[in-house]
Amino acid sequence: MIENFRNIEYLKYGNERQKCAFSEIKKHRIFEKLEKYNPILTGTIPIGIDIPESDLDIICECENHSEFSKHLLQEFSDNKDFKIYSTEQNGIESTIAEFKTDNFFFEIFGQNISTEKQNAYRHMIIESRILKEKGIDFKEKIIKLKSSGIKTEPAFAKLLELNGNPYVELLKLYIKEGV
Repeated sequence: MIENFRNIEYLKYGNERQKCAFSEIKKHRIFEKLEKYNPILTGTIPIGIDIPESDLDIICECENHSEFSKHLLQEFSDNKDFKIYSTEQNGIESTIAEFKTDNFFFEIFGQNISTEKQNAYRHMIIESRILKEKGIDFKEKIIKLKSSGIKTEPAFAKLLELNGNPYVELLKLYIKEGV
């Protein structure tokens, strides 16, 4: 069963950082402002493997990047260190906005793909399952690797002894699991 990461209420019952993230998201009405783009909080904070410098990653589904950019500018440009840009990720047009609030750095990421089919979501789902299967020692090893500067997916690949591109190999596990 896939956890319901669509509803951020689970953060209220998590660790201190998750509770703080919940408060910050609510205070700034982030999900309300992004509602029509089917936002999902992804990354390390939802699954409890964040480190102090981890940001809040929110993925969105946007059919029209120009409209999405205008919306992000309108809603978030007053925030500290706001910037917005477009890029291609894996050959897919992506619009990204970044800004800071009191306690977090936010990255809002939009692609013309259903949020539940985006790689960030799929990675988080498989990582969450692996963490549940492997237990607390594995989780602590992931956090230790991340603290030493290794990114999340490469840390999982290292501990799972996966060969090849860690981002691709984790997606293969996601597909293999039949999620």
